[in-house]
Amino acid sequence: MTRFKSSNVFESISNAVRGLKLAVFSQRNFRIELLISFFVISIAIFLKFSHTDMCILFIMIAIVIVCEFVNSVIEFTLDAVYKNHYSKLVEMAKDMSAGMVMFAAMVSVIVGVILFGHYILSYIA
Repeated sequence: MTRFKSSNVFESISNAVRGLKLAVFSQRNFRIELLISFFVISIAIFLKFSHTDMCILFIMIAIVIVCEFVNSVIEFTLDAVYKNHYSKLVEMAKDMSAGMVMFAAMVSVIVGVILFGHYILSYIA
């Protein structure tokens, strides 16, 4: 067993919680995305989203947040391997991982407009 491998399930959970805390406290965009997520979920509850629409909403939120995690991991890993020295390949990888987050966010906005548009129009009418 390597020194980085968890010895039991409680240690694994502790490591995962530490990773979540690291993301929250070190990544500004992650905090912004969580804040927007809570706001969007609150509005969805107020508009009485169906179970299916709420599941779609949660899946889209999860996709964006997972992409943000992957982006952060890529950035941390490349910075560690290249010791923060400039490399065109590192720049390209970081730009692509940031593009992944942006693409996921854009798709989630489109899905959100479709979902919320239906409820807002029925709420107004």
